[in-house]
Amino acid sequence: MSQSIDKVVVITGASSGIGAETATLLAAAGAKVVLTARRTDRLDALAATIRDAGGEATVIQSDVTDAEQVKAVASHAIENYDRIDVWVNNAGVMPLSPVALGRTDEWNRMVDVNIKGVLNGIAAAHPIMLKQGSGHFVNISSVAGHIVFPGAAVYCATKFAVRALSEGIRMESDGVVRVTNISPGAVRTELADHIAVDEVKEGIQDILDIAIEPDAIARAIRYAIAEPSDVDVNEMIVRPAKQAL
Repeated sequence: MSQSIDKVVVITGASSGIGAETATLLAAAGAKVVLTARRTDRLDALAATIRDAGGEATVIQSDVTDAEQVKAVASHAIENYDRIDVWVNNAGVMPLSPVALGRTDEWNRMVDVNIKGVLNGIAAAHPIMLKQGSGHFVNISSVAGHIVFPGAAVYCATKFAVRALSEGIRMESDGVVRVTNISPGAVRTELADHIAVDEVKEGIQDILDIAIEPDAIARAIRYAIAEPSDVDVNEMIVRPAKQAL
């Protein structure tokens, strides 16, 4: 029998992909999940599905680039469940393009969501975790946080930053707050839909063709947070078996 997950888990970017699969898997294991994203229609539908299956879920809309909205998510979790055991920084965007095209609006959006969004989650939840004496951040980076790819320089930079933040928080937490950095390879999500440059989208099609399902990442998250409190699973790379880089 699978181990029960008796934890309060906040998941950003929970309206689709990895976030939605993680919410479904953890709720089925007994976690109380707090779902947040911008698309409340999808969040409400997901929460209804979870509740119909006997799980517990609550919904609050937020944009991770807005620090006050993210703080409101943390307050919502405390008001409903009195604690935050796990905060999954999952929200992200991936509008890939060569630097020479100078698509600065897309660069800024990636920095705002992929880096500042993670920082806003940390700022909202970290004080709560320290006060309660325990907590766990799960930050979703990417294989692009380990290797730089042509056409993905800015995206890679944001994901390298997530890895650096994860390690820094771990080192500063003295075991009170655990940190897991998960780096997915090609996963079948909406991320590729953000790419507006046709030649870049065509160039990554071979990778997209071998993409794994998002529940693979959800299972990795479950594994990390189910470990005993004296064990911190710091880093995982989860990619398709056929993906070389």
